[in-house]
Amino acid sequence: MVDNLLSVLIWLPIAGGVVLLAMGDGNDAASARANAMRWTALAVSVLTFVLSIGLYTGFDTTTAAMQFVERAPWIDAIDVWYYLGVDGFSAPLILLTTFITPLVVIAGWDVIKTRPAQYFAAFLILEGLMNGVFSALDGLLFYVFWEAMLVPMFLIIGVWGGERRVYATLKFFLYTFLGSVLMLVAFIYLYRLTGSFDMGRWMEVPVSLTAQKMIFIAFLLAFAIKVPMWPVHTWLPDAHVEAPTGGSVILAAILLKMGGYGFVRFSLPMVPDGSRYFAGMMIALSLIAVVYIGFVALMQKDMKKLIAYSSIAHMGFVTLGFFIVWHMFGESGAVLGVSGGMVQMVSHGLISGAMFLCVGVLYDRVHSRQISDYGGVANTMPVFAAFMVLFAMANAGLPGTSGFVGEFMVIIASFKANPWFAFFAAMTLVLGAAYTLWMIKRVVYGEVANDHVATLEDVNRREFIVLGILAFAVLLVGLWPAPLIDMMEVTIQHLVEQAGQTKY
Repeated sequence: MVDNLLSVLIWLPIAGGVVLLAMGDGNDAASARANAMRWTALAVSVLTFVLSIGLYTGFDTTTAAMQFVERAPWIDAIDVWYYLGVDGFSAPLILLTTFITPLVVIAGWDVIKTRPAQYFAAFLILEGLMNGVFSALDGLLFYVFWEAMLVPMFLIIGVWGGERRVYATLKFFLYTFLGSVLMLVAFIYLYRLTGSFDMGRWMEVPVSLTAQKMIFIAFLLAFAIKVPMWPVHTWLPDAHVEAPTGGSVILAAILLKMGGYGFVRFSLPMVPDGSRYFAGMMIALSLIAVVYIGFVALMQKDMKKLIAYSSIAHMGFVTLGFFIVWHMFGESGAVLGVSGGMVQMVSHGLISGAMFLCVGVLYDRVHSRQISDYGGVANTMPVFAAFMVLFAMANAGLPGTSGFVGEFMVIIASFKANPWFAFFAAMTLVLGAAYTLWMIKRVVYGEVANDHVATLEDVNRREFIVLGILAFAVLLVGLWPAPLIDMMEVTIQHLVEQAGQTKY
């Protein structure tokens, strides 16, 4: 199994999803068949996570080479391979994916009343496809996984979403599909240069500066939409607001990270001169996301929209950390920036997922996401209030939580590049505290605002388990980030070396 661990992590949850579709849930969501389906989904997702721990225990932190490699011919006529492997970029993101998915299954245990079998099947299939994206080393295989994962997310939002779910899911699909088509064009160009879809060969082949610029733009549209970066971010708030809680968690915790992963897997190492040419623009767009979107978040009245805009602002740190590489005075600063961006991706996955789950807990009781419909929740739900305040502080970058580590690393690296970069980047510490504390003050603290809040019941055992596990993870990464950073360090150093080379 170790020899085929990545295939197991891809196809086990997909097979589990197919089994759930075959089982069905009957006509009653509380039936014995529906309960068996829920336990099956949980067992498959937990087993996938347990197996994925092998990526950490068997990972060699002393090499930047691909590990757990699998390679078999797929389409001989055009030299396409079933080619898998992980390094310090992809392994932590696969671990994040397998960690979050069981929590999503538990969170939707009693909440999903309509077609629960299809709901959990969609998440299991989505998990396998996301693992495929992070482990694919053949360009065409990567593209297949990248596009296929749109289908279950499209269904999750479109079937189990809110009143405007059809509009939100179509907008999500069209935005992401358009960027993906342009990415495919870049893949085909690189295939014509090399005669192969092997991503390792793409990194080695010389490419003219003009071609690098065009390839970078194609990659940018695909990955910037997925992050999302300003100004192609408008699909995200709509998708978050209309998605069910589990959909919002996966969307924020995992799917957004694929944009950042695309930059470090494709843009920086494959077209370093094109990346260098557009670095100033990327830094500007990242800082706009950090500052401008922070002010937009301050104006939101819907908790989900506020957290969605917060995600855009925090993901701006990721792209900032990646693209200040070309403004460093020394290699150490560049490594620090990319490391901060990667840590921020993992941290944001934990924190944003937890925040959306907190909103889901309140919505399940009151059926409203409007901040004005709450007030004094701490009086009736003290345990829940403790969790929500912890995650809010992490979202604001409180030292000791995971939210502080990545942002601090990026700010330090930005200061080495240009103090003005650091000044605007540090604005998120002020703005993040402003919009997060504004929401917490109005929702959690104060006197009980209305009869709905007065009758609220505190978290049940299922909710306590999910929020407690996430709280532990947020504190663990915040207090002891060394294992995560060590896993990435050599790979990041290799990327910085690649980015500093000229390929034309």
